[in-house]
Amino acid sequence: MRLFATTALLALCAVPAMAQDWKADYQTVNIGFLSGENEQDRLTRTAPLKAHLEKTLGVKVEIFLAGSYDGVIQAMAADQIEFAFYGSSSYAAAYTATDGKVMPLLTSQNKDGSTGYYSIIVTRCDSGLKTLEDLKGKTLAFADPDSTSGYAVPFYNLVQQGYVPKEYFGAIPFSGSHEAGVQGVVNGTFEAAATYQDTPLSGVYQRMELKGMIEPGQVCPIWESPEITSGPFTSRTNLPPAMVEEVAAAVEAFPTADPTGWDFYTARDEKDENPTVGYVRVNHDRYQWIIDMRAWLKEQRRG
Repeated sequence: MRLFATTALLALCAVPAMAQDWKADYQTVNIGFLSGENEQDRLTRTAPLKAHLEKTLGVKVEIFLAGSYDGVIQAMAADQIEFAFYGSSSYAAAYTATDGKVMPLLTSQNKDGSTGYYSIIVTRCDSGLKTLEDLKGKTLAFADPDSTSGYAVPFYNLVQQGYVPKEYFGAIPFSGSHEAGVQGVVNGTFEAAATYQDTPLSGVYQRMELKGMIEPGQVCPIWESPEITSGPFTSRTNLPPAMVEEVAAAVEAFPTADPTGWDFYTARDEKDENPTVGYVRVNHDRYQWIIDMRAWLKEQRRG
C-alpha cells in the first residue's frame, strides 16, 4: 500500500513538471503578425498582448513581422516562428505551404456572437465613383496575393457577379498592404482599393482615421462581400501539446485579463455597437472553403 501511495504521489508531482518541460526548450515564443499596417504601429498595438503573454506564460515573447504575408507564412513553414495570427486566406496558404502542419486554434468573436468580417472596395468620397459600374476601366488595387479580404474574396466574388477583374478594370495592382491601398486611394494613386471592415464603424480605413493617417470623410465603401470567417490564431503541429494549449488559453484570456489593453489592441471605437470582445475555439473544417476558393483562383491564374 505504501509503495502504491508513493508511486501515485510521484506521478502527481510529475504532471506540473511535464507541463513546464516545453519552457526549457522554448524560452522565447515567436508569434507572427501579418502586414496589415505599418511595422511601428503594429508593434505598438500588439504591446499589451505581448506583455500579457509574457506575464502569464513566464517566457519571453517576440513579435515577428514581415514585409509581406508570405514572409510570415514562410517563417512558420521554416519553423522560425511557433504561432501566428492569419487571415482566412493566408491560413489556407500556410496550410498548403506546410503540407497541413499548421492548425487553427482561436478566432475572434464580436459582441453579437458573429465571427466574421467583410471585404469592401473603397473610393474617395469626392471622386464621383459610387458603384462598380463607375469603376470600369479604372485602377482597383488589391492588398496582397495572400490576403483574404484584400484579394481572394473580392476577386472571387467579383467574378461570380460578372466583373472579371483583368477584363473589367484598367489595372489591378497590389498595393502591398491594406493601409497602403487606402492611402493610395486618398492620394489619387488608385481610383479604388480592396480592404476590410468588421462593421461600418470598425475597419482599416476607420482605424486610419482614428490614428490621424487620413482625414475623416475622405474614403467611402462602394461594395461589400458576403461575410468572411475571421482568420485564426494558429500553431505549428509539431509543437508540444501542453505548449499549444497553454499559449492558446493565454491568448483566449487576454480580453478579460487586460480589458484596457484589449481595447487598445483592437482599436475599439466607443461608437461601435458590435465590437470584437474575445476569442472562440475553431478547427480546420471552418476554413476548408477558403482552401477550395484558393484552388479555384490558382486555376484561373494558370488559365
